[in-house]
Amino acid sequence: MSEQPVLPRIRPEIAALPAYRQGRQASPDAFKLSSNENPFEPLPGVLEAVHAAGAFNRYPDATAARLRERLAARYGVSSDEVHVGAGSVSLLAQLLLATSGPGDEVVYAWRSFEAYPSLVAVTGATGVQVPLTAEARHDLPAMAAAVTERTRLVIVCSPNNPTGPTVGYDEFASFIDEVPRDVLVVLDEAYAEFVTDRTSVEGERVRAVLDRPNIVVLRTFSKAYGLAGLRVGYAIGNEAVLNAARSTAIPLSVTAAGEAAALSSLDAESELLHRVAVIAERRDRLVDRLRATGWDVPDAQGNFVWLAAGERTLEVAAAFEEAGLIVRPFAGDGIRISIGEEESLERVVEVAAATVER
Repeated sequence: MSEQPVLPRIRPEIAALPAYRQGRQASPDAFKLSSNENPFEPLPGVLEAVHAAGAFNRYPDATAARLRERLAARYGVSSDEVHVGAGSVSLLAQLLLATSGPGDEVVYAWRSFEAYPSLVAVTGATGVQVPLTAEARHDLPAMAAAVTERTRLVIVCSPNNPTGPTVGYDEFASFIDEVPRDVLVVLDEAYAEFVTDRTSVEGERVRAVLDRPNIVVLRTFSKAYGLAGLRVGYAIGNEAVLNAARSTAIPLSVTAAGEAAALSSLDAESELLHRVAVIAERRDRLVDRLRATGWDVPDAQGNFVWLAAGERTLEVAAAFEEAGLIVRPFAGDGIRISIGEEESLERVVEVAAATVER
């Protein structure tokens, strides 16, 4: 019997860490409702901009300067207060690396974005998970109480992925007053463009009114702007904080095509936001119809809805799959269903109603 090869030493906590699992792909005759993608294709002008950025033999601008300047003008900040990365999740990873390490703590709500525990574990810090309320919302008083002298970063996800509710502006402002000023608060707003509840927290207002250097706002072009495959996100925050994040970044991770597509998408923003309004209207109709079947659906402010199926989650998800609907199950908790094509809604309601009857 041959001897087993000697492998390099891997940190035990990394060896035990499950790899990130994206939403399942769908067959051509099924609806993919598992990854919170925008069902609309990119606008022609965006595709043309990507094709024009075809000098793939050259490195991109490592700072994404044109996009940073455009976003800075949009938000009334300097370009040094904008940081662009390969999706908002990569920016969060950079902020975690810049602030947190072994012996430190990172506080976040749970259940929330499933990458949070892994991102924290990679830094060597300890994640402190604060349960959501009965309404599937962030419990900000409990999160504030969970902050200790070891806390280095707090994540607030609004709208919360995968459950859907937002954090209110007033409760966020009160929460910030409770958090020490040397603790970084990351407001993850990947789905902000879909929000229709005007009482919700908004990154622009937070930075303009609260004016705290320990707040960083994350946004992305993946969801509302439909550029998920090109990986472009951005952070707005204090220059010194973002410089620390920049120092941990993998160089040249934002491609020239991604930057060109983001700039073109901003040029076409009115048409893109019209599409966002269509998705939000579909979402609200779906919520009403799912509630009518008997499901207790939380307030939905992203481009997805949440079914709290509990221990029946995998069983219910299988029923959706049998009907040609690929959804995102979180075993033991529930199912997230992305808002997709108009034609998918009726089938979603039919399956949801049947699972209630069973």
